[in-house]
Amino acid sequence: MSDWVVYILECKDKTLYTGITNNLERRLTQHETGTGAKYTKGRGPFQIVYTENCKDRSEATRRESEIKQLSRREKLNIKNKI
Repeated sequence: MSDWVVYILECKDKTLYTGITNNLERRLTQHETGTGAKYTKGRGPFQIVYTENCKDRSEATRRESEIKQLSRREKLNIKNKI
């Protein structure tokens, strides 16, 4: 079973993107090359500002949903906990 990661990227325009993956290095490369998410296309370069390990995809998806409901300020507060 693969470990899953919830991550927050800060885009060049200072917006935040939250996602999940089981291979963070590969996923970041996808974002950088414009093949990641529609939202991140053209918004690079990116900085990983937060990661959180999860035991499976289900847990990662739940946590991603929780984080996406946070305000920008709340996301910035959790990003400082790296």
